[in-house]
Amino acid sequence: MLPLLSSAASAATAKAAPAPVQMKPVRIRDVEIGTGRTKTIVSLIEATPDAVLSRARLMGAMAEIDVVEYRIDFLDAALDPQAVAATMRPVADAIKGKPLVVTFRTKAEGGQKAITPAQYAAVYNAVLDSGAGDLIDIEAALMADPAVAALKTRVQGMGRKVIMSHHDFQTTPSTEVMVALLRRQQALGADICKIAVMPHDPGDVLRLLDATWTVRRDYGDRPLITMAMGGLGTVSRVAGEMFGSSLSFGALGDPSAPGQIKVSDLNETLTLLHGALGK
Repeated sequence: MLPLLSSAASAATAKAAPAPVQMKPVRIRDVEIGTGRTKTIVSLIEATPDAVLSRARLMGAMAEIDVVEYRIDFLDAALDPQAVAATMRPVADAIKGKPLVVTFRTKAEGGQKAITPAQYAAVYNAVLDSGAGDLIDIEAALMADPAVAALKTRVQGMGRKVIMSHHDFQTTPSTEVMVALLRRQQALGADICKIAVMPHDPGDVLRLLDATWTVRRDYGDRPLITMAMGGLGTVSRVAGEMFGSSLSFGALGDPSAPGQIKVSDLNETLTLLHGALGK
């Protein structure tokens, strides 16, 4: 038999795991993103102002929903800045104080409509002029455009927060590429960094989780939102607190992206995991 190592020798040879970098949570109204249980977020994806407002009132009354995302690219009039802006204050009032994320997802990253960077900035600037909306989702790929870079500066200058995002509806990049994408968002000054990818096997999901934990542990001084989409990626939507993802998208009716689960089930699962991790 091989001799057993003494406990002292074992301790000497074992490497202590480095502590994760210090997180700077983002607090919006009564919700702190980046600490405790992964928070739930549900998207408004209706096409008309009346339908948006009806669904927003329902979301405002649901305790299972922590944050509301307004996907303005789903609006019929999404390319009309003033028409979009006119819907903002009624939606903010209808959700009863929940944090409101405003998102125009471009066609290039899985959204409903193609839009030029200049149009994109104009729509968002009209949203800012409305006085409603707490967080603005800006696609990192558009930050090279001066109008979009100026938009980002304006958002933060007004005391609002920027979610910088990247979406790949076709593949899951390598762990190294996903880490680099999230770190680039940090370097560009995002308050919250986001990446969504499409897995084709469980190994893709593992890479997404590995990239999430790597960034959270080594670089993640601000909240992350990461997910593998589709049915394969469901585990990434419920295990965020363990790996470092601070918000998870659930569905109320039709999902806004593949693989979202019903928000009531999502909330229950996130709460269960939070309790288990605390023991």
